[in-house]
Amino acid sequence: MTIAGVDGCKAGWVAVIRNDTGTRVQVFGSFVDLLATMPDDAVVAVDMPIGLPDFTTKGGRGPEALVRPLLGQRQSSVFSIPSRAAVHADSAGFTDLETWYAAHRRSSEVAMQTSEPPRGVSIQAFGIFAKIREIDALMMAQSELRQRVIESHPEVAFWRLNGGQAMSLPKKIKGSVNPAGMEERKSLLARVGHDRSFLDQPAPRGAAADDFLDACAMMLIAERHSRGQTTSFPSPPARDINGIPVAIWV
Repeated sequence: MTIAGVDGCKAGWVAVIRNDTGTRVQVFGSFVDLLATMPDDAVVAVDMPIGLPDFTTKGGRGPEALVRPLLGQRQSSVFSIPSRAAVHADSAGFTDLETWYAAHRRSSEVAMQTSEPPRGVSIQAFGIFAKIREIDALMMAQSELRQRVIESHPEVAFWRLNGGQAMSLPKKIKGSVNPAGMEERKSLLARVGHDRSFLDQPAPRGAAADDFLDACAMMLIAERHSRGQTTSFPSPPARDINGIPVAIWV
C-alpha cells in the first residue's frame, strides 16, 4: 500500500511518500497534483484542518479543544479554526500586503459573527486558509476521499509516537527553527520508523526543514491508519454539515 504524510509549505505541499519501492520526499504545487501521483487506495495524513463548522465556540472545533491538554507547553501549536464562512469569506488572490490585510479583516468580521464568544481570525490561521479551501473543495466534490485522506497534527503525532509524551523542546523560537527541538524530533522519528539518513537530508526546494519533518511524522500516522491503529479526537469523529469527518487522527 502507498502511504503519504503531507504538510503545507511555501511552494504548496511537501509529501513524504512510502510504498514497496522505498520512501521519498516531493513537493507539489497543488493537492490535486499530489493525489494524482498515487493509487486510488493510498492513505494520506495531512497537517491541515478537514471538516469545517458553521459556528464555533471557545477553543475552536472539537478536535482542537480535545488535543491541546495533551501537549503541555506545545499546546500553542494547535490554533483554532473558525467557521467555513470565515474561511471562504475572501478567496481572491492577494497582490500586495494591503489587500492581504483587508482580506484578513473581512474574514475576522465573518468569524466574529459566527462564533460565541465572538472571536476573530489569527494571522497564523488566516495564512493557511487557501490550503484549507483547497482540501475542503476536494472533500465536498469527492466523497470517496473522506475515508483515506485524514487530518492529523504534527505535535499530536509526536505525542503519540513518543508514547503519549509531548515533545519537551519547541520546534521554533520566535519564528526561527530551534536546532535542539528539531534534533529531539529527528531522534524520535529515527526510533519509530524512519532512517536517520533520510531525515538528515536537506528539505526539498520550496519546503522548510520543519515542514519536511512534520511530513515525516504525518507519514507514520498514515501508516498507523492503514493498519487500523489510529485514534481520533473526538472518537468517533464528528461530521460537518456536508458529512465530512471532523477529527484529528493519531
